[in-house]
Amino acid sequence: MNTPISTAASAESEINRLHDEASRLSMASKESLFGALAAAWQAGRLLTEEKERVRQKMGRGAWLLWVEQRFHGSIRTAQNYMRLAQTFPDVSALQGLSLRQIYYRLQIPTEPKSRLESARGQPLPARILLAGKLLEEVRACVDARYATTEQLDSCRRDLRPLYEQLRRLFEANNGGIILKNARIIQDKASQRW
Repeated sequence: MNTPISTAASAESEINRLHDEASRLSMASKESLFGALAAAWQAGRLLTEEKERVRQKMGRGAWLLWVEQRFHGSIRTAQNYMRLAQTFPDVSALQGLSLRQIYYRLQIPTEPKSRLESARGQPLPARILLAGKLLEEVRACVDARYATTEQLDSCRRDLRPLYEQLRRLFEANNGGIILKNARIIQDKASQRW
């Protein structure tokens, strides 16, 4: 009979210990959130002052360049900090507010970013951008509805050196399946021309 009572007492003790820990961590979290908001608010105030100084010294367009070169966060983060400082003239007004309440007041979306938005922050390599532009041009060249025979011949002549370089690149480095696929593509491309 002592076992159920001691088990109940130990469970009660553990429950109360965990409650006390949860309360302590919740208070620490609130204090940490206020500390983060206060730091963001102060950064926003300083960014706003710096924006005015930069604009007066270097002109209107210099601000974004300054942020990109000197601020460790993104332009969106800088804008959010500045909006925080402008919306709440006194940092003590942030005390006790949740992050969701702050976002709501600043009209910052709280839904998760899509994969596309997350990837948008990372610039594409130049070769990818150039390849995309080149593909657009090639598609325009081979569009049979608009291309004349002379235009197709001209496009073929212009792109032949690039084609030869790319063919050598893929044949020399990848062999096997890539080479086979490149030849299939080459055959299809020559059929179109």
